[in-house]
Amino acid sequence: MLAGVILMSLLLVVVVGLVGVMVGVKVGGDREKYTAFECGFDGKGEGRFYFSLRFFLLTVVFLIFDVEMVLLLPLPIASSHVAMASWVLGGLVFLGVLLVGLYHEWREGALEWN
Repeated sequence: MLAGVILMSLLLVVVVGLVGVMVGVKVGGDREKYTAFECGFDGKGEGRFYFSLRFFLLTVVFLIFDVEMVLLLPLPIASSHVAMASWVLGGLVFLGVLLVGLYHEWREGALEWN
């Protein structure tokens, strides 16, 4: 029984891997396919451009804390249905996890803009 499960698991891994390799194979490149589309005209410049990874990380951190506020604002309204200690404890745990994440981002230097 266990040998059959292991065999089926290995077979599944091999099949998924082969399908991934077959799907990921690039077939002949066409320059036109990799340029930016500009309403039927020939492209004036590079279709690819520099993207600031630091700006992206800062944006992700902002979105995380923005969603945090959206999730924390309804807590006082929900306090009428739940015991006060319960929602205060839940809010503090939620804030604690986010503050630990903020501290980690700060220590890693993700919030410094050089």
